[in-house]
Amino acid sequence: MSELVTGEAVALELRPARLPSRALAVLLDLAAAVAVYVAVTIALVAATASLDEAAQTAISIAMFVLVLVGGPIVVETLSQGRSLGKMACGLRVVRDDGGPIRFRHALVRGLIGVIEILMTFGVVACIASLVSARGRRLGDVFAGTLVVRERVSAGQAGFVPPPPPWLAGRFEGLDLSAVPDGLWLAVRQYLTRMRQLDPQVGWSMAERLAGDLAERTGTPVPPGVPPAAYLAAVLQERQAREARRAFGNGAAVGGGQAGPAGAGWAGNHAPPPAQPPVAVPPAVHRPSGYPSPGHSSPGHSSAAYPPAGPGAASPRADGAADERPSTGFVPPA
Repeated sequence: MSELVTGEAVALELRPARLPSRALAVLLDLAAAVAVYVAVTIALVAATASLDEAAQTAISIAMFVLVLVGGPIVVETLSQGRSLGKMACGLRVVRDDGGPIRFRHALVRGLIGVIEILMTFGVVACIASLVSARGRRLGDVFAGTLVVRERVSAGQAGFVPPPPPWLAGRFEGLDLSAVPDGLWLAVRQYLTRMRQLDPQVGWSMAERLAGDLAERTGTPVPPGVPPAAYLAAVLQERQAREARRAFGNGAAVGGGQAGPAGAGWAGNHAPPPAQPPVAVPPAVHRPSGYPSPGHSSPGHSSAAYPPAGPGAASPRADGAADERPSTGFVPPA
């Protein structure tokens, strides 16, 4: 992981591309460029057969520069760092601050790439990548860019860690009818990507989302419960209600745990206590400078999420599942 800091002082953790994947991407790009160059050269030879030898040589040199040098520059500029070979290998060229590259970045990379890739057959580029801590060649150093891996497997991207076992069934009586779909989507996206975030940034986001969720439900976050664990427990309760609505009251409550109970929280929060689920867990250490759980940060408002639709109905007093329309989340297996 390579930690970058954006202009908004947000720490990003990006995975630099390794030399084998970068070399394969370069070979694919060169193969495509050579194929285009050969096709254009054959067409030019047929079109300029009546010209003298000097004119044909000048046109051949111009086409070589345009296709093998200008072509990759234009492709990287228009695709924001994703050439044909990089798309095939799941790579992307980004700036040092994690933003998309522009024409000047692609131009510097392309011009220096002529020397370190084409003229030296990639020897200089390989040596520079092996010496650099983030695998950057000379073109990346002078352009201020970095080649990162952006392809994530679908299994890792869609996995929502289950809540700790001592939170199972603790939010069965929570009123979730006023929580909008936009907030549910934000909670789910945070839980699937919280391990990719900086710890302090992730904790701050979890506290803001937990504060918004507590405001919509009308019940504050229980003291001593980590905000991320609270979000996972409430989301699991919602999935259980959706399962009961879809399959009847005979469906198992608390579904959706795709792994061992409590997996995914080790190392991020304090271990769960040995008391029964009704016991309050011990206080969890929070990064300094952040408010207590359930309190949203200054300047943040839950109005960023759309209000609940008019068809949303609160749960009945007898505890049965409400009849509001499904919100699009697939019930757990």
